[in-house]
Order: sequence, then C-alpha cells, then structure tokens
Amino acid sequence: MFGLIGLIIMGLIAGLIARAVMPGRQPMGIIATILLGIAGSFMGGFLGSLITGHGWRLMQPSGYLGSIIGAIVLLWLGRKLA
Repeated sequence: MFGLIGLIIMGLIAGLIARAVMPGRQPMGIIATILLGIAGSFMGGFLGSLITGHGWRLMQPSGYLGSIIGAIVLLWLGRKLA
C-alpha cells in the first residue's frame, strides 16, 4: 500500500516540476499530472537503459531526475502530436 502511495506522490511531484519547466500552458488536472509523472518515470527508465546499455527493458522505473526528464519528453511529444 505504501508503494502505491509513494508512486502517486512521486508522480505528482515529477509531473508538477515538468509542467513548471515546460514553457506554455498545459491544460490538465491533478490526475493527469500524476499520470504524466508516473509515465515519465517509466519513460525515463527506458531512456536510461538505452543510454547506459544495461539491457533494454520497457518497464523500468527511474528516480526523480529520470521521472522529470521523461515527463518533459512526454509533454513535448504531446505538444508536437497535438
């Protein structure tokens, strides 16, 4: 149970920081921000495994920095695709 709460809190923090760093307005609520941070964590883990070469795993969570970078990448991709 505490792992799930920690994942939600980490997702919220990473999502908020990514939204603050990314220029422009991102019209999304708190749930979308949490999901952005959680998805950013997995995206950061994926990018980290590609950069370090320690095996290609799609579902690899990362730390705070990887979560923020992954969330920024996802925000950027979302803006380009929209």
